[in-house]
Amino acid sequence: MIHDYDKYIIPLLHRMINLEELILFLTVIRTDSSFIDGTELCDQVLVHMSQLNKFIFSINTDVFIENNEMDVPLSEDIQNSFIGKEYGQVRSYVHFEPKKPTNQNIDFEEAKAVVKSHIYSLPYQFESFLDLNNSFQGGMFVNVRCLTMTDSYPFEHEFFKIISDRFPLVKNLTISNLEPQKNKQHSSTLISFPHLNLLNLIDAHDDYAQQFLVDMNTHLPCLLDLCILYESLETVTNNFTNGATRLYCSKLKGLHMDKAFVRPKHFDEYFLETNKICSQTRNNPPF
Repeated sequence: MIHDYDKYIIPLLHRMINLEELILFLTVIRTDSSFIDGTELCDQVLVHMSQLNKFIFSINTDVFIENNEMDVPLSEDIQNSFIGKEYGQVRSYVHFEPKKPTNQNIDFEEAKAVVKSHIYSLPYQFESFLDLNNSFQGGMFVNVRCLTMTDSYPFEHEFFKIISDRFPLVKNLTISNLEPQKNKQHSSTLISFPHLNLLNLIDAHDDYAQQFLVDMNTHLPCLLDLCILYESLETVTNNFTNGATRLYCSKLKGLHMDKAFVRPKHFDEYFLETNKICSQTRNNPPF
């Protein structure tokens, strides 16, 4: 994350006047300021690079709101800022998150909310997609292998179906969402992440462990590593006796939790192939 984008990144780019190819993958933090959009990129970057013939980017902007009078742009405003400029195909969206006790994404005490925007060139070229939220606009992301999903509004079952279709080759998935799902009755549609190796639920509500570890909800044939709170794992497995979660747990190679623990009864027979079990602090997860 970059807090001083205007101070350091922009002056650096201004010196690259002969650059022919530019690739930017950034998360920028601002307070009571504007988002990085097509107009700003044109005025601050493109006009200084007359030799530029290829520009690929994925830029997340997180604006922390301390002033209630700040005007929050619509997704259409951000998208329209690219019209008539030489960017090729671009997609963008804006997402508003109020400050809640469960929202750990807002870590500034003075902030009342955070407004996030994501602008990216298409086709999407990067292997990572950061901070996907419920305002996601769709598209295909066949290059993405590492996906993080973050929101203070719940991710429902049907949304995960969309994500599994749009990110068919993802191998590493991190979910940061402490809000319980509203729709507890999952549809009969089976979600499949056929290449997922690593699932990080260390900052996720128990419902997301239920969503992914119950084999009738989600198909995870390649899952090898799980990062999760011990209490969540204990709950979703019903103290390591739940048959609905046994299939995936029995095939795990690595299990990473937030604290040390004494292995209870049934634990070893539940995690038959797990040869790496370690504890990690919540603020310093292993992945």
